[in-house]
Amino acid sequence: MSFKELLDSWRERAAAPRTAAAYAVRLPLDDAAQLAALAELFPGRSPEQLITELLGAALKELAAAMPYVAGSRVISTDEQGDPVYEDAGLTPRFMELARRQRRALEGAAAARPSRPATARAKRRPRR
Repeated sequence: MSFKELLDSWRERAAAPRTAAAYAVRLPLDDAAQLAALAELFPGRSPEQLITELLGAALKELAAAMPYVAGSRVISTDEQGDPVYEDAGLTPRFMELARRQRRALEGAAAARPSRPATARAKRRPRR
């Protein structure tokens, strides 16, 4: 997703579901000021939602920017019949690690027992 598409989505859609894990960050002053400006421009988005969506766009752009490094194994041929070599760069390893981490996060979320709303309420101590 490009940053332009991200801006369009902030105007049009609700945020996607999130993980249970939370990440605390301390922003540089200029970044915090720009984040606050975005929150004013898009009042339907919390600063946390903006950070999440900006990070998602940046990670996609980062993955796309990883250079292709031709490996030694031929994995297919192109339209002209020339060999296409496997990518021996960072991209395949990054993608595999990301898939593994996603499965772990999904497994952790599935393993958490779901409690009825009444069980979540704070109980008064017995006397």
